[in-house]
Amino acid sequence: MTRVLVVEDDPQLAKALVINLQARQYGVDAAPDGATALRLAAAGPPDVVMLDLGLPDMDGVDVIKALRGWTRVPVLVLSARRASDEKVAALDAGADDYITKPFSMEELLARLRAAVRRTEDMPLAPETTLVETDGFTIDLLAKKVRRAGHDVRLTPTEWHLLEILVTNPGRLVTQKHLLQEVWGVSVSNKTNYLRVYMAQLRRKLEADPSHPRYLITEPGMGYRFER
Repeated sequence: MTRVLVVEDDPQLAKALVINLQARQYGVDAAPDGATALRLAAAGPPDVVMLDLGLPDMDGVDVIKALRGWTRVPVLVLSARRASDEKVAALDAGADDYITKPFSMEELLARLRAAVRRTEDMPLAPETTLVETDGFTIDLLAKKVRRAGHDVRLTPTEWHLLEILVTNPGRLVTQKHLLQEVWGVSVSNKTNYLRVYMAQLRRKLEADPSHPRYLITEPGMGYRFER
């Protein structure tokens, strides 16, 4: 049974989440604040965490950072905070997804199922050198990409971006993280760099660059590699 830790200080919403999750055969623990959440997570590690950012005792971002000190459990943020910088802060701290309140229960459950699937997929091990998709193959050791039987020529910058994404399969990688990794802190606000280089990668790798199958944009937040 998949166990979900719900961290929410609104009693009515917390109750609704618990009822809906239990009805779908999830095991559920609930915490009204950050300290309780961290204690429960340490006592019995959950499979997924649903986390409100506006907690009474600490900011939800600090809860994410504390969890990331010892676990890679998927964290789905549920928050009324709509500002882009708030979302980026949560994702940079280690959240896997961000759902803005109010949300539909069906959307939330779909996001939960996706998070569970990603944890069930075999992650790339450190010794993994070959990433294969239906459209192309990436050799991480040789730093080569092949598509339709031919080598694809990538610039060093294109390769660096692609490498970061494919070694985090299914996980949203924020714009800020990509910019810092590839270009350095001094250009952390140059999101146009990312748009240009991601467009180039899609032209080289995607069958239909305008409707990408593998290199997915999460508007205003970042990018995701889906196999």
